[in-house]
Amino acid sequence: MIPAIFGCSGPTLTADERAFFRDADPAGYILFGRNCVDPEQLRALTDDLRTIHGRDRLLVSIDQEGGRVARLRPPHWSLYPAGEAFDRLYSVAPASAIEAARASAKAMALELSAMGITVTFHPPLDVRQPGTTDAIGDRSLGSDPMQVAAIGRATLDGLAAGGVAGCIKHMPGHGRATVDSHKTMPRVEASAEELETDLAPFRALNSAGIGMTAHLLYPVWDADHPATLSPTIIRDIIRGEIGFDGLLLTDDIDMQALEGTIPERSAQAHAAGCEIILNCWAKMDDMQGICAVLPAMPDAVAAKLDAALEHTRIAPAIPAEQPELLAKRDALLALAGEAA
Repeated sequence: MIPAIFGCSGPTLTADERAFFRDADPAGYILFGRNCVDPEQLRALTDDLRTIHGRDRLLVSIDQEGGRVARLRPPHWSLYPAGEAFDRLYSVAPASAIEAARASAKAMALELSAMGITVTFHPPLDVRQPGTTDAIGDRSLGSDPMQVAAIGRATLDGLAAGGVAGCIKHMPGHGRATVDSHKTMPRVEASAEELETDLAPFRALNSAGIGMTAHLLYPVWDADHPATLSPTIIRDIIRGEIGFDGLLLTDDIDMQALEGTIPERSAQAHAAGCEIILNCWAKMDDMQGICAVLPAMPDAVAAKLDAALEHTRIAPAIPAEQPELLAKRDALLALAGEAA
């Protein structure tokens, strides 16, 4: 198995993709709007991916947070709020915010499970700071680290209850970035003491099965390499200070914060300690190049992948409980004048 997650180019697999995926045997796949036309088509695509590999517990992932970051949208799928909605409710009624986040996440998971999706890259545990880039913005669960951890835990619990694995991101913290790492490299000029605020939610949820790195430069820890490419940050901060021992993924290796070819970035990230390379754009040359530079997945990493997917399940349809959970969430959000 190749320690990479690959994208697909469209709503169905091409013959070249099917042959390549069968031979490469990647750790999993990521879906985007280009892959999601309607529920029948999407379930057929994810069923096709599972058939290629002959395993039901296949990592089929998506960025489904709510708000701006939602690959599945109405009219075919439900509407989910951005993290800021739960942040605002927390300021009025903390217990209600936690319950609303849990209900929303379970409803989301029930929908994803029926689409054949086993992982969503959610929740972001990035603590919002003054000047935080809009790339995070209203996605953040708040500016207080323990609040972020509380809502984040409720989100992970809700996803798990619905049969989907979550992913904590972006370690060791994206909340101080003032530019968008999709376009350029953010540089975080903060002391180790100041960065304790950023680490706190990740430390509180360090038992999560899947985590994702940030393409950010933190000079106090490593002046030359962003977290994704830094052996020091991965060893000493993510694995050490945070104590995260789960499956560690890169953020999209194609983002413009990073330099070099896609295979070069992938090899460097893997050598630094990222166990899975996330490559989103379904460019055959890049995917083939990644396969050429990465070793086969070690047994220890395969065991982490199996553990992360252990409690995921594929549902035959969206259950009747799902709209009831959405109604419960919306009633709670209304306490703070929020809407989904």
